[in-house]
Amino acid sequence: MVAEREKIRVSVGVMAHNEEANIGKLLDALLNQHLHEVEISEIIVVASGCTDRTEDIVREYMEKDPRIKLLVQKRREGKTSAINLFLKHAKEDICVIESGDTLPREDAIEKLVRMFRDPNVGMTGAHKVPVNTPDHIAGLLTHLRLRLEHQLCLEIPRLGELIAFRKVFDHIPPDVSMDEAFVEALVVQRGLQVRYAPDAIVYNTGPTSIRDFVKQRRRNHAGHLYLKHKYGYKVSSLQNSRVIKIALKEIWGAIRFIYMLVLLALLEGWARLLGWYDFAIRKERYEVWDMAWSQKADVEEQKSQLEGLPMVITPVVERRGSPGQEGG
Repeated sequence: MVAEREKIRVSVGVMAHNEEANIGKLLDALLNQHLHEVEISEIIVVASGCTDRTEDIVREYMEKDPRIKLLVQKRREGKTSAINLFLKHAKEDICVIESGDTLPREDAIEKLVRMFRDPNVGMTGAHKVPVNTPDHIAGLLTHLRLRLEHQLCLEIPRLGELIAFRKVFDHIPPDVSMDEAFVEALVVQRGLQVRYAPDAIVYNTGPTSIRDFVKQRRRNHAGHLYLKHKYGYKVSSLQNSRVIKIALKEIWGAIRFIYMLVLLALLEGWARLLGWYDFAIRKERYEVWDMAWSQKADVEEQKSQLEGLPMVITPVVERRGSPGQEGG
């Protein structure tokens, strides 16, 4: 009988500031992860300068599950400070960090962490999927940006929101604001690989106004430039040639889509004109019609072929339930 492989034990750190609306759902999502090769041994919530019910909600969950722990910072000192506090208390060699305003899909931790079976892997990152409805300009821009970021990560990972890494360092310098990028730099410096886990889905909400969109992107870019200037590490999003290449692919896809819409409109108009001619002039009723024989095919076979191809039009977020559930 083959012995069962030892599970990969992880410490999960949740960085939270006034997250009373989401922290309970996030803890539920972490406690109900579908795990096979991975074991969550502890969930440490670092509550920084919270003035709402975040801490109270975490304490309620601590009574339900002993793996949940709460570390309180009386005043908000920044995410880097919160991460350093987490690292000081985390007991496992593999650490997971998740922002308090996100939700992991039920298999996200498993798919994120099982990559560490490979000893060369030092860091992994999840696929961010926005839950904003793209019915206003800020929401649409968020979807488009994260789609471009996903394509970039498939070539060169740039990780954030939900990451996992080997604990090969004990703290992050306090002057660093882009913590995930600095972790990436430390891992690469130690000769380990950084990998993107596109099937590890984490849901988040992007900015809902143009002002906040610009504020977020401005802050991130300044942080990346500082990281490059002081520590010599250049994240993938600063590689302008790659970003432009991916953007051009998206633009070409949009042009093709518009072309197909125009073609569809012309063909539909022509077909309707012919239909009017048949009805009004020829008095054709089509009780027995001429078959469109190209429709006659093995549907199951065609379905299998379709599933192996990229979708022409892909829904940005597919949800069967709440964002923390299967369906992204």
